Amino acid sequence: MLTSKQRAQLRSLSNDLDSIFQIGKGGISDEMLHQISNALEARELIKISVLENCEFSAKEASKIVAEATGSDAVSVVGRRFVLYRESKKNKRIIT
Repeated sequence: MLTSKQRAQLRSLSNDLDSIFQIGKGGISDEMLHQISNALEARELIKISVLENCEFSAKEASKIVAEATGSDAVSVVGRRFVLYRESKKNKRIIT
């Protein structure tokens, strides 16, 4: 679990990130969760967009994906959310 100070630091780091995944009408598949998990291992901090035709809100999607990938939802703004998970092999971000 992240402290508010860690969350604020990660939020500021995420400002310059582009979304690397989009969740659309296909929803959240096992394959997508696997790819998100791999991206978290490589980058630690990622941003994901939720398209308007998705059945989930960004907040619902962030909870589902964070739980499934063992990551922390850092923030949800509009139709985007940011996830963080400490990398086991490529630790880059010091929280």
